Amino acid sequence: MSPIPGPVTRRAVLGLAAGLAPGLALASCGSNIPAPDASSAGSQTVRHARGVSTVPARATRVVALDTDALDSVVTLGLTPVGATTVAEGAGFPAYLPGERLAGTKAVGTIGQPDLEAVAALRPDLILSNQVRDDKRYDGLSKIAPTVLTKTTGPTWKENVRLHAEALGRQTEAAAALAAYQAKVRELVTALGGPAKAAATKVEMARFLAGAPTRLYLNDTFVGSLFKDLGVGRPANQDKPGFSLEISPEQVDQAAADVIFYSVYGDAAKSDQAKVTEGALWKNLDAVRNGRIFRVDDGLWMLGIGYTGAGLILDQIRKDLVNG
Repeated sequence: MSPIPGPVTRRAVLGLAAGLAPGLALASCGSNIPAPDASSAGSQTVRHARGVSTVPARATRVVALDTDALDSVVTLGLTPVGATTVAEGAGFPAYLPGERLAGTKAVGTIGQPDLEAVAALRPDLILSNQVRDDKRYDGLSKIAPTVLTKTTGPTWKENVRLHAEALGRQTEAAAALAAYQAKVRELVTALGGPAKAAATKVEMARFLAGAPTRLYLNDTFVGSLFKDLGVGRPANQDKPGFSLEISPEQVDQAAADVIFYSVYGDAAKSDQAKVTEGALWKNLDAVRNGRIFRVDDGLWMLGIGYTGAGLILDQIRKDLVNG
């Protein structure tokens, strides 16, 4: 797949989703349509984190209870009938095209789904993970067959495989994987080849309202993308784990050749100003060399799937190659 240059637009996102799973037909999922009869449509068994579930051979009315499941459903060609949001009243992730979610109903927030709202949609499949919904598994399973992954983040490719199996869309998932791998190869070449990529130490930092600044380690979604690209990592971040938290007085720990960063929540309530206005920050190689790039927090933190990953690779290419 050819890289999408320039800023991310809705059209670009739609094109990416189509490119990851070419030829997929969108399912129209109005909430007044009765759930299909699995016995007439056929069924299959799927082994997942909570055991084995019998699901439709090709589900059509799907509820996604976390952003990785939502990315999978959209990437694999379906419009989910329902999905959770990150906060009450919030929309669905902006990196996903609105056209693909026009018929999707909000069913509560991540980790706190409204089971009555889920049941009202008459789903034939529910997708989530143990981190969010393990304690609700029995209740969800009474509504519809429920498939849980163990977690999200660094296991995202394994999760997509399970989602695809549960959806009966393995062919579409294989196409998405192939498109992603091709984009990775193209980007590594554009970066100057594997050796040059490995010699460039890349970091992801996040300023959070009311919390310490985070430097993301390898056991994260973005960490897995850096690993796929084969870029270098600062020594203090090239290790297992989720994140390294730093104070404004510890900014020297953010040393890297390239810094991508995002802001979550109210920037005024984070350490962003204290950090970026300080001498330690201004003395970092990435800052002095103009190789620091602000990125969309919603995409880089919530875009856990092939559509989100493709757009992040596009952003890396724009900043490090085209820029």
